[in-house]
Amino acid sequence: MSIALVDLLYLLAAVLFVLGIKGLTRPKTAVRGNRLSALGMLLAVIVTLLDRNIVSYELIVAGILLGAVVGSLMAIRVQMTAMPQMVALLNGFGGGASLGVAASSYLLTLQAGGFASDPTGILGTFFIMITVLIGTVTLSGSLVAFAKLQQLISGKPIGFAGIKFVNAVLFLLSATLIAVLSVNADQTGLFWTLALAAAILGLTLVLPIGGADMPVVISLLNSYSGVAAAAAGFVMGNTVLIVAGSLVGASGLILTRIMCVAMNRSLANVLFGIMAEGGPTIDADDIYAGKVKSAQPEEIALLLENARRVVIVPGFGMAMSQAQHAVRELMNALEKRGTEVEFAIHPVAGRMPGHMNVLLAEAEVPYDKLVEMDRINPTFEQTDVAIVIGANDVTNPMARENKGSPIYGMPILNVDKAQTVVVIKRSLSPGFAGLPNPLFAMDNTLMVYGDGKKAVLDITAALEQ
Repeated sequence: MSIALVDLLYLLAAVLFVLGIKGLTRPKTAVRGNRLSALGMLLAVIVTLLDRNIVSYELIVAGILLGAVVGSLMAIRVQMTAMPQMVALLNGFGGGASLGVAASSYLLTLQAGGFASDPTGILGTFFIMITVLIGTVTLSGSLVAFAKLQQLISGKPIGFAGIKFVNAVLFLLSATLIAVLSVNADQTGLFWTLALAAAILGLTLVLPIGGADMPVVISLLNSYSGVAAAAAGFVMGNTVLIVAGSLVGASGLILTRIMCVAMNRSLANVLFGIMAEGGPTIDADDIYAGKVKSAQPEEIALLLENARRVVIVPGFGMAMSQAQHAVRELMNALEKRGTEVEFAIHPVAGRMPGHMNVLLAEAEVPYDKLVEMDRINPTFEQTDVAIVIGANDVTNPMARENKGSPIYGMPILNVDKAQTVVVIKRSLSPGFAGLPNPLFAMDNTLMVYGDGKKAVLDITAALEQ
């Protein structure tokens, strides 16, 4: 295959990647965007296999079959509620793959006689070491994020006094090792020291971050995996991998910035593993004592009978109970009665960006019913009933009113301004931020305790009777 044809096909694959990412910016075109990106990746893989000197097609086919089996099983068995930790794990796999490419390139070059000392050789070695650093940080950091989301370890911040100093030392050590190895790469001991320092750095960057900030971390790790892939592309001399990695890295960083704004976090703090500091302990009894009012589904149905406008606020509680289909049935029942129904979508509701959008799309809720926070907030004062299903931190008025709160300044959904607020939760337990929610004790709030799916189905059944 000629070089001109290879470059042309790589360019076509890159265009498909760009069009795919553009499609992902809107729910209506997201499926098409995924297909275009997948087609671009298929084209890039086929061209690479035909263009390069392949050591063993048998091993490649075996890897494809193994990956297809594992991926299919994961896609079938993993629940939508576990998708955030799955994304974290896949980010880690991307970093690990880049690390594998860099490590194998380094070892094979040593075996072949060592690295050249000219500027080109130094630059190539530099990219290998950069790939090792970013790939290893992505791998170990993603494994920590996965463990926190899967509740294998505590979701609370884990750290110690001086961890910021340790991070600084590890980063400086890694930078020094990269500089030394770039000019004198024939030191395997220093190479593995770099990998070890990067692995520890990934752990110490993510461990201090609490569960409430995981959506931001997942976005950032996604960006890291793209940067690692781009660096691996330089190592392999593969143009399309450089382009694809750069696109993922840039889009992930943009998404991280959006998440930071949505959670009132500093991008610089995210990059260096410094997130929300814990404020003073807030006693839930002081907020809830004697003020929380509970209601039964039949009472909520009576409220909804006369409602002209209802806003449903989905959260992780909806995901946990897999209530998205029940919510759609409630929407249909209300609309049959002439009620206007919309869904208020907070950028970080759930455990990853777009979590609620994916769930509601799975339940075939029309895209135009999903309204972003900035557009829905001004309408809550004209809303008769706001139904909150497990969305805790993103509806917590402490973000507006309590300067001592860890979530102070975070934009929230102003559901408390609705005429009546119905909160469906199993209990008064706090969300990821570990804070009580004064919304539950407000005069216009009614609590419906129980499983989200069952509660919504009971409300719908009562409404239709």
